Amino acid sequence: MTDDEMPMDLDRIQNELLDSLDEEFEAELEDALEERHRPDGYDGESNLSRKVYFSELLRMQRELIKLQDWVVASNAKVAILFEGRDAAGKGGVIKRITQRLNPRVCRVVALPAPNEREQSQWYFQRFVPHLPAAGEIALFDRSWYNRAGVERVMGFCSDQQYEEFFRSVPDFERMLVRAGMYVIKYWFSITDEEQQFRFQCRIHDPLKQWKLSPMDLESRRRWEQYTVAKERMLEETNIDEAPWWIVEAVDKKRARLNCIHHLLELLPYREIPKETVVLPPRERNEDYARKPSPPEAVVPNIY
Repeated sequence: MTDDEMPMDLDRIQNELLDSLDEEFEAELEDALEERHRPDGYDGESNLSRKVYFSELLRMQRELIKLQDWVVASNAKVAILFEGRDAAGKGGVIKRITQRLNPRVCRVVALPAPNEREQSQWYFQRFVPHLPAAGEIALFDRSWYNRAGVERVMGFCSDQQYEEFFRSVPDFERMLVRAGMYVIKYWFSITDEEQQFRFQCRIHDPLKQWKLSPMDLESRRRWEQYTVAKERMLEETNIDEAPWWIVEAVDKKRARLNCIHHLLELLPYREIPKETVVLPPRERNEDYARKPSPPEAVVPNIY
C-alpha cells in the first residue's frame, strides 16, 4: 500500500489531539488538589471556571507559537526575568509558556548558587552566557536579582557588593537593550497568608516536598526582611528601558493568564506566513524487510 492509498484516520488524529490536552489537565491536577484543602472563603481561592481558564490558556499558547515564529524569523533576542518570593508561582507560569514551544528556541535558565570560582568573578559574568542569541527566548527562573533578594537577606553578599549591584544593574540592562535585546522583568506578588498556605501544601504533599529547601523555610521566617529588600530593589532598578511589571499572583490561574497576556501585548510580534505542509511519500524498496526487535530488549507491557 502506498502513502496515497493509506486512509487518513481522522478519529485517531482527534484522539491524539485529546491526549495532548490531557497533558494540560495533568499539569493542572496539582492545583485542583491544592484548592480542595483551602479553608472556605479563603481569599486565594480562584473563582475562575476551568472551562474559561483552559480555553484562554490554549488560545494564548497558540499565540505564543506565533511569537516564537516571529522571534526566529526576525532574529529577535528576548530575555524574560521571573522574580518573586518562594512559592509565588514563577515556575508555574514558566511551565505554561514553554509547554508547547520549541526548547531550542525558548529555554529556561535556572542557575544554582555560584561556586567558589564564580563568586570571584564579575557578578553578572555567570549570567552572560545564558543570555539569548538572535532567534532565542530565555526565561530566567530567578536572575541576577538574587543579589538584591536572597543574597541580601541571607547575608551572602557584603554591603559594598549590595550597593555596587544597584549602581551597576541599570547600566547592565541598558547595555543589553542597546544591543537589541528585549529585557522584560516580572515580579510575582503574593500575600503573607498565601505563602504560608503554599508552604503547608508542600510540606504535606510528597510530590512537592522536593520544592522546599532549608533556604525556603528560612525565607518564610524572614518575610519582613524580604519585603524591605524587594521594595528597594523595585525602586532602584525600575528603569524606562527595562521596567518592572507586577503580577498579582495570589490566584495562580489568573496570574498565569494575566502574565502571558501581558507578555504577548508587550512584544511586537506578528504571524509569520507559512507554506502548507505536505507529507512526502515514503520511498519503498522491494529488498527492504524490517527486522523484528529482540524479545529480551522489549519493555514489558505492564499496562
